[in-house]
Amino acid sequence: MDNFKNLKEEAYNANIALYEQGLVIYTFGNVSAVNRSEKVFAIKPSGVPYKELTPQKMVVVDFENNIIEGNLRPSSDTKTHAYLYQHWEDIGGIAHTHALYSVAWAQSLRDIPIFGTTHADHLTQDVPCAPPMDDTLIKGDYEHNTGKQIFDCFNNRKLNYNKVEMVLVGNHGPFCWGADAQKAVFNSRVLEEIAHMAYLTLQINPKSEKLKAALIDKHYQRKHGTKKYYGQ
Repeated sequence: MDNFKNLKEEAYNANIALYEQGLVIYTFGNVSAVNRSEKVFAIKPSGVPYKELTPQKMVVVDFENNIIEGNLRPSSDTKTHAYLYQHWEDIGGIAHTHALYSVAWAQSLRDIPIFGTTHADHLTQDVPCAPPMDDTLIKGDYEHNTGKQIFDCFNNRKLNYNKVEMVLVGNHGPFCWGADAQKAVFNSRVLEEIAHMAYLTLQINPKSEKLKAALIDKHYQRKHGTKKYYGQ
């Protein structure tokens, strides 16, 4: 009996969307979808090409990384997802990609500056890049500690995960989240576009200045504020 049919379908559809958006190749990346009432989430199996995925191949695990349903090995990033679900109660889906420009910024260990209004439509500050993991943590429970690395970055910078739904993990790549798995995919696509635009901006003018505060506020509020009217 398939006890988590809807959850696995949500995770499957989101993983396929990640692939169709061109954010992953081969077996790179993963998306998960959470069931908060059952304290479980469904995630892509490890090593399975996207074209071979089915809803039935999604693996359901609990927040302690125990397999609840499924015959395949869950993604190697499962512990990272579990850590974030445990500590950030409002998120409903998480996506991890190896998208080109997002990863390039992560490898450069740089935040993505807020240069333009496209960026400001989605968040009001730079996209944060978490610093590289300490050697002790690398030698420990690495994937679990990647979740801790993200969590600590937000705590140290006093960032709100409900306002900033994306992060670059230094030397690694991007993680995004949202109210559900599809929003996590959406944010992953937005992040890749922002990363690409910022890269080109600095190529054209290495001395480019950040977007001024009035424009940041205007663009964010017209899309997300109490009197929002911009639907793009």
